[in-house]
Amino acid sequence: MKLRILGCSGGVGSGLRTTSLLIDEDVLIDAGSGVGDLTLQEMAKIRHIFLTHSHLDHVAFIPLLLDSVFERVREPVIVHGLPETLAALQQHIFNWIIWPDFAVLPSPECPVLGYQVMQPGEVVRVGERSFESIPVAHAVPAVGYRVACAGGVFAFSGDTSTNDSFWSALNAHERLDLLIVETAFRNSELNLSQLAKHYCPSLLADDLKKLRHRPAIYITHNKPGEEHTIHTELSAASEGVTLHSLSGGEVFQL
Repeated sequence: MKLRILGCSGGVGSGLRTTSLLIDEDVLIDAGSGVGDLTLQEMAKIRHIFLTHSHLDHVAFIPLLLDSVFERVREPVIVHGLPETLAALQQHIFNWIIWPDFAVLPSPECPVLGYQVMQPGEVVRVGERSFESIPVAHAVPAVGYRVACAGGVFAFSGDTSTNDSFWSALNAHERLDLLIVETAFRNSELNLSQLAKHYCPSLLADDLKKLRHRPAIYITHNKPGEEHTIHTELSAASEGVTLHSLSGGEVFQL
């Protein structure tokens, strides 16, 4: 299983792309602005999109992706997510006002977009890979994912703050090779991080103590301009734990 980081920033700016992870050639987790760096040929190979939640930085490029490959799609691209997440897409994006409803185009019988509700705790298999939806604590209903194949396992927190569910679900399995976890704010913005339900370094350091595995840990979703401060504060707060910062473009082989 090949994992490619298309976008991992908590905002935009020169060289910054918002959250999107490409698994092999056919699956995305989230579809932020990082999707825009794929070629048309690469975009046309996407068959499944697993969403963590409905916020714009994680879903903004779904309509643009589908529009770009509209004539190349022979079967629907399936978007997986919580009922609330899929309802938000249908009501607020694919509503003929913000964007055409691709779930009925080019025809209701053969659309380019399909939806599949995925409940917390549910596991969906795509080929030889399994995607487990894990509830997390964010400002809207949200999940992380544990993705496994015969060669390895990684987990992605999506957007979250202090919780037990994500860590308990990971601990319930015997293997975890790679963890990608968000930290949006620096410690001086603790109150803001708690209101927005994101991690800051002190909150994540406390939650990492709940994890019984010792995977490689990569930090994502830093607010632009705060990357160095967040990494420094995390390293100081997480004694004995080696942490790496994602910048985008990384490739992991599992």
